[in-house]
Amino acid sequence: MNKILFQLSTLNNTEIEAIKEGKKLPLAEHLLSIQGEGYHTGKPAYFIRLAGCDIGCSWCDTKYTWDMASHPLVETDRIALWAIESGIKDVVITGGEPLMHNLNYLTARLKENNLTIYLETSGAHPMRGIFDWISLSPKINKPPLPEALQRADELKVIILTTEDFAWAEKNAGLVRPGCILFLQPEWNRYRQIIPDIIEYAKKNPKWRISLQTHKFMHIS
Repeated sequence: MNKILFQLSTLNNTEIEAIKEGKKLPLAEHLLSIQGEGYHTGKPAYFIRLAGCDIGCSWCDTKYTWDMASHPLVETDRIALWAIESGIKDVVITGGEPLMHNLNYLTARLKENNLTIYLETSGAHPMRGIFDWISLSPKINKPPLPEALQRADELKVIILTTEDFAWAEKNAGLVRPGCILFLQPEWNRYRQIIPDIIEYAKKNPKWRISLQTHKFMHIS
């Protein structure tokens, strides 16, 4: 929590308490779109993208979310209402790193309205919230907590170079049985690395390949 409070050091005590309780959240964006990667590729969903991340991947495509203080602090009830009024039953909570925040209140409000909640996370922070599906994308510079590995429904490892296959295998050995395993090429090196991923999956068929199809479709 100290890193969060440092990023939000310009706020008053009332606002900081609201963040701790999950009653307000720094919102980077919210929109109705199509899930572009992983097991649920192609499914329409309402995306809630929260600001703040302390992982700092060099190839991150949402670096604009890292600094929480540069995004509006929004009442969680309002965020939930936007999702509810969208008419879409599937809600994806993403970031940044959404687990830097207390998601208990947001997910409870969504569940009151029978929405299905998907979480996209690195797993580096404790789980706080109610989730129907957890997509875990572990990062080597800040590895996932054991709880995240055991609760993950899908493991999605970003492959930048062939050295990342070892990191993928390490995490595959730690997730619970039944967790679906994905290798996903880092977008900027797609053409260079996809042949290696294809060959690796052929030799190791427990792995599936995930692509960022939303980028091929030119949608957010």
